[in-house]
Amino acid sequence: MIMVEGISRLCNDLQVDPEDIVMLVISWHMKAATMCEFSRQEFVGGLQSLGVDSLEKLREKIPSMRAELKDELQCFPDKFCEIYNFAFAWAKEKGQKSLALETAIGMWQLLFAEKQWPLIDHWCQFLQARHNKAISRDTWSQLLEFAKTIDPQLSNYDAEGAWPYLIDEFVEYLIENEIVQRRS
Repeated sequence: MIMVEGISRLCNDLQVDPEDIVMLVISWHMKAATMCEFSRQEFVGGLQSLGVDSLEKLREKIPSMRAELKDELQCFPDKFCEIYNFAFAWAKEKGQKSLALETAIGMWQLLFAEKQWPLIDHWCQFLQARHNKAISRDTWSQLLEFAKTIDPQLSNYDAEGAWPYLIDEFVEYLIENEIVQRRS
């Protein structure tokens, strides 16, 4: 196993900050089961799938891995959605069904920084002020769908839609705090 110390050395060798989103993309390519860990099989298999056999070649792949998240023709390209969905299981504690709130917020800030979802800071503030519980897989998945389909002014938000309760509460929070004006 490559554990936290080994991941730190790998980041240092790749000249990448451990909190850089590219480390999430590398973990996705390696099909890593757990954050800050690579089994030998995950590491070797990931390098093979990337077609690299040295640190230099892996470093050279970093710009293309960043590009996987930024297909300019699509607001949310398929690979971004795959990486987003991978992040939930990867970041949660072993044996837990939900993702710790602080971990979820950190992951959302990392992921949505790339997509520049205008409501991300409000979402994180809302969770810290009103929710303070772990995040379910359903909420995790539905937030991406919300970000993809609902415009930041909520003009196409349907209160009767099948959103999780937490997302409905978030919309109410946006309106109550006059972050978004209700449209009639």
